[in-house]
Amino acid sequence: MELQNCINYLLTGAQHEVFQLMSERLMPYEVTPGQYGVLACLWEKDESNPKEIAQALGLENSTMSGILDRMQKKGLIDRGVDPEDRRCVHVRLSPRGRELKEPVLQVVAQVNEEIWSQFSPQDADTLRRCLKTIQQKYGS
Repeated sequence: MELQNCINYLLTGAQHEVFQLMSERLMPYEVTPGQYGVLACLWEKDESNPKEIAQALGLENSTMSGILDRMQKKGLIDRGVDPEDRRCVHVRLSPRGRELKEPVLQVVAQVNEEIWSQFSPQDADTLRRCLKTIQQKYGS
């Protein structure tokens, strides 16, 4: 099989391009695409724990720990220990994390619109369905 027709090559290349575009557009807010995922989880549910966030984003717990460390240093989130169970860590939005909701969501919407506009509505729906099928069939 030619490399250019390999599903892994095609998906990786497309994901890289979208990631680069998203990174560039989020840069003024000092938020990475991965950090946007965490913020999005917390914008839906003001408080969570690292395990729940990692699960929602399909990330390993060790990866999540590093992301949360960097976000805390940037002042995007606060972490605290549950006084009743010191093994439990709570992750909350900081005021700065809350303030970024509207501008970051606007950037994400613009990037999505820009990418999806490259396809006909029918092709965009087909691509969404195909990507979701891959996630559901092979997701962990």
